Amino acid sequence: MSLRDWFNRKDGAGGPGEGELGSPTPKDLELMARALELAREASAAGETPVGAVVYETESGRVLAEAANTRERERDPAGHAEFLAIRDAAAAVGDWRLNHCTVLVTLEPCPMCAGMIVNARVGRVVYGARDPKAGACESLYKITDDPRLNHRPQVIGGVMAEESAELLRGFFRSLRERNRGRKGGD
Repeated sequence: MSLRDWFNRKDGAGGPGEGELGSPTPKDLELMARALELAREASAAGETPVGAVVYETESGRVLAEAANTRERERDPAGHAEFLAIRDAAAAVGDWRLNHCTVLVTLEPCPMCAGMIVNARVGRVVYGARDPKAGACESLYKITDDPRLNHRPQVIGGVMAEESAELLRGFFRSLRERNRGRKGGD
């Protein structure tokens, strides 16, 4: 059974990976590990540790990858998945990415969820939930809003603890650094 046939099935039986429509595939797990590497690189560069990879769902070919660059580039759109989606569209020469999967270590925010819908991304796989800005399931459900013209399949919680620990460690270190500056004045 091809991946396309599996996604079009109503019962979710069979197919790749874990055997259920809402489960990550082995390719998802492999590339989420890469997204986590990108997140670690972002953290080392002083960026919020978020990484993203976009791949063609059927072939598994990686089209783009990115990490957050918001601080370095002073760009409010410097989110990992935003950059990776833009680069993937350029790589395929089309703004429609319905044949693609976006993997990201943190649940997309409203800006990125809007881009996912507008790019017609087929699948979104994310790591940690974001109770303050998550727009797939936690705070908003932009990717599942029936008023919009596209709704991707969303699988959350993939390697969530590792993703969340990277974020917790980054912000803990940032708070300690800021406390040290205040105490030394």
